[in-house]
Amino acid sequence: MNGQLVVSLTGIRDTTREVVEGFAREMDVRGVPLSLCVAPRLGGRYTLLSDPGTQEWLLERREGGDAIVLHGYDPSSAAGRHPEFARLPRHEARLRLLAADRVLEETGLRTRLFAPPRWRASTGAVAALPQAGFRMILEHNVIRDLSVDAVMKSQVYGIGDGAPSGHWWCRAVVAESQRVTRRGELFRLAVSAPTLAAPGLRRAVLAAID
Repeated sequence: MNGQLVVSLTGIRDTTREVVEGFAREMDVRGVPLSLCVAPRLGGRYTLLSDPGTQEWLLERREGGDAIVLHGYDPSSAAGRHPEFARLPRHEARLRLLAADRVLEETGLRTRLFAPPRWRASTGAVAALPQAGFRMILEHNVIRDLSVDAVMKSQVYGIGDGAPSGHWWCRAVVAESQRVTRRGELFRLAVSAPTLAAPGLRRAVLAAID
């Protein structure tokens, strides 16, 4: 059996777009579509609405076959070590989802796919997704199709964005990509855009994909 591959990219914004564009071109050469994880806010004063260059690039990539995935409303707003959607009750999660959905609709990037920041969502957040119009959630170790109540077990391996990025972890991710492929299973790789600027980390990401 042949394994399957999903590559998700987080941290896409004005300051990372150049390195992200280069990485996307390398994926095009390999015939690997991307799951582009976007959020209306990414800390500081950054908003997707005020970044037309990134909006345009995301629209072009979607037209070329990449997927747009909502990745929270403002991941930087999380308190302590808990990601934004990890502990939210259903009502608050629904409000954040609807607010994010309005932003994506305004930019033409509306999607029915949701991946919570750091891939962790509370029971309330999962329950709120269908109410906000979302049909699929990608979590740390499962992919849920909410429209038919189906679950596929699959662990995501991250580099950066809260996940380790040391050389030992990169070697482990590359080794795991080989094992998962041999078993004919789905390998999910989540890459934080800022890590792609580090040559060693970029090489590890490409090795895992290849």
